[in-house]
Amino acid sequence: MEERVAIFIDGSNFYHALKDNFGRADLDFGVLASRLCGERLLLRTYYYNVPVDQQKEPQRYAEQRKFFARLHLTPYLTLKLGRLVYRGGAPIEKGVDVKLATDMLNLAWKNVYDTAIIVTGDGDFADAVEAVKELGKHVENAFTKKGLSQHLRQACDRLTVIDEGFLKECWLK
Repeated sequence: MEERVAIFIDGSNFYHALKDNFGRADLDFGVLASRLCGERLLLRTYYYNVPVDQQKEPQRYAEQRKFFARLHLTPYLTLKLGRLVYRGGAPIEKGVDVKLATDMLNLAWKNVYDTAIIVTGDGDFADAVEAVKELGKHVENAFTKKGLSQHLRQACDRLTVIDEGFLKECWLK
């Protein structure tokens, strides 16, 4: 039987890692998913983010709308949104990590996939990873070397380092 893969991308975490490590974040997420899966069967990519407030950040909102529109055109990708709250003028993501962890666990419980690939450097996901593994699933972590959580790395079965060579074919032209 062909190995079924679901990819879970912590959007904001990955965006900042791309900007910090490569100075850009303009990826073709369909190509990225294909590279992460290799010869295995990609069931779906789930991309988690928060919508920017249009009144508070109109320029960033417009850029994000274009980005979300591109994501919607990516085959087998589902955009999942949390919410953004502002505390003391600073934007704070709410609901994204819990949504990602819940989806990863729920889909494992329903036996939708054999392997989860979590694209994040956030060590807070280690407990969710352990729970998914207890359901008999494999969990891989894909992330940049700089920004990678050793706690998450130790919890996962395998690591794919996302570096310049890995991303060579993934950048938008």
